[in-house]
Amino acid sequence: MNPIFNQLLEPYQGVETHLLVLEILGVFFGLLSVLFSKRDNILVFPTGIISTLIFVYILLVYGLLGDMLINAYYFIMSVYGWYMWTRKVSAEAFLPITSWTKKEQVKSLLLFVSTLIGVALVYQVFNKWENWVSYADVVTTGIFFVGMWLMAKKKIENWIFWIVGDFVSIPMYIYKGLLLTAIQYFIFGLIAIFAYYAWKKNLNKPKTELLK
Repeated sequence: MNPIFNQLLEPYQGVETHLLVLEILGVFFGLLSVLFSKRDNILVFPTGIISTLIFVYILLVYGLLGDMLINAYYFIMSVYGWYMWTRKVSAEAFLPITSWTKKEQVKSLLLFVSTLIGVALVYQVFNKWENWVSYADVVTTGIFFVGMWLMAKKKIENWIFWIVGDFVSIPMYIYKGLLLTAIQYFIFGLIAIFAYYAWKKNLNKPKTELLK
């Protein structure tokens, strides 16, 4: 068998079939969620909720409580985003794509810093500081938390955070030997780039349809 293919499958040796199937489904719905988000389609949230719930279960089984809590946060933000995106700002229009305000920039900075501190404390308490990957994980968690919050508020800058976070995550997962996950983040990063420009075309334009 091809050595690269073997390396892709190595982390899954001995994994129970139902967990492997669930992971595939989780990745599938996660990819769907990103694609729907690129199209400014409300289905970004139900598909994202399915994906995060699947990964919350998988991570709980593996005892990866930190990653599980991150996905739980994504679930909460997806519910919040679903509400925000369906909220009408006028008789005929829903929440449009906008740029962040000065106040939202400050809130984003506070969320980023507080996430850094919180995740760093978890690493410190459980003595998990090992190498550069640990520090990169702390930073990317902060980036993704801000990106998800801005996504829920339909701010175009959310894509900048996703782009940076996705591409920073790639070497982390390659280092861990999780090539399949690294490829997934590469794909997500590419979609995020195209999504940024797709959203830019509709910036501040009235949104009259939730499905398109």
